[in-house]
Amino acid sequence: MHFSKTLLVVAAISAGLLGSASASDADFKLVNKTGYQIDNVYVGAHSSDSWGKDIMGKSSLGDDEAVNITFPHGGSACMFDIKVKYNDGDEAEWSNINLCEYEKISLYWKNKQTTAVGE
Repeated sequence: MHFSKTLLVVAAISAGLLGSASASDADFKLVNKTGYQIDNVYVGAHSSDSWGKDIMGKSSLGDDEAVNITFPHGGSACMFDIKVKYNDGDEAEWSNINLCEYEKISLYWKNKQTTAVGE
């Protein structure tokens, strides 16, 4: 997998399908459907220039696997940036995502890009 850092927008899902995420709940499930292993996941406040620590720690996320992403987000904060790093060093980033709207973010590899779909 070879691509430069790509800024993509999480696809919006109709309001009726969003589930019951509350305005103070930015935690989500990350689903890897890329065909590649993800070694690092970072979630940072959109207003910050820092990614902080890798949420995955020593774990990795294989293809067709999912992980619950729980991170300190200040209670009512909703707007975040997400970055994933694959085991070959490639990265993908998404900016200004309202995580309070989604319970699940699924990642897909298509046309040499990683796309993210929020549900």
